[in-house]
Amino acid sequence: MNLKAFLLSLKKISLQKPSLIILDLMLPKLSGLEFCKMIRGKSTLQDIPILMLTAKSSKEDIVQGLEMGADDYVTKPFDIKEVLARINTLLRRTSLHSEPTKSFFRYKDLHIEWEKYRVMKKEKECHLTLTEFKLLKTLIQNQGRVLTRDSLLTAMTGDEKVVIDRNIDVHITSLRKKIGPYIETIRGIGYRFEDV
Repeated sequence: MNLKAFLLSLKKISLQKPSLIILDLMLPKLSGLEFCKMIRGKSTLQDIPILMLTAKSSKEDIVQGLEMGADDYVTKPFDIKEVLARINTLLRRTSLHSEPTKSFFRYKDLHIEWEKYRVMKKEKECHLTLTEFKLLKTLIQNQGRVLTRDSLLTAMTGDEKVVIDRNIDVHITSLRKKIGPYIETIRGIGYRFEDV
């Protein structure tokens, strides 16, 4: 698959707006990471969850995949029941988009338009993954309160905790890089979005 084919695939994704993208990292010509980056670079596709399904299983590969924009990461060989559970969890999260909430949030140089899934910092748009967006929303809805990793996982995935709790740390690190240091680490407990 050459670059032209990737661009054509990207165009099809933009037109069809699938509910979920399952992406392998080891694609010919262009890596799955680069293709993920291309998908996340389009503002109209940012709300589509991406599940990376790949043989690359090192901690570095997983961290890189999540930082590049994947919402979840499964390594081969995999159990099909686990993959289906993870898919259902990602789809359930996207269905939460219709939750009633204030239409925007403003704090210091941060401005968020919930319905548009737009996060702006100093008037510049921050491109968040769906998981990062949901995590940020959960923290902001509980502004000032300390949330444990378990409570963040439960808030984001329900009772089916198929996301490893250390993935939360990776997403928090990525969020801080994108929006700034507003998320505080409470050592040994969890995280909170700083209070006014």
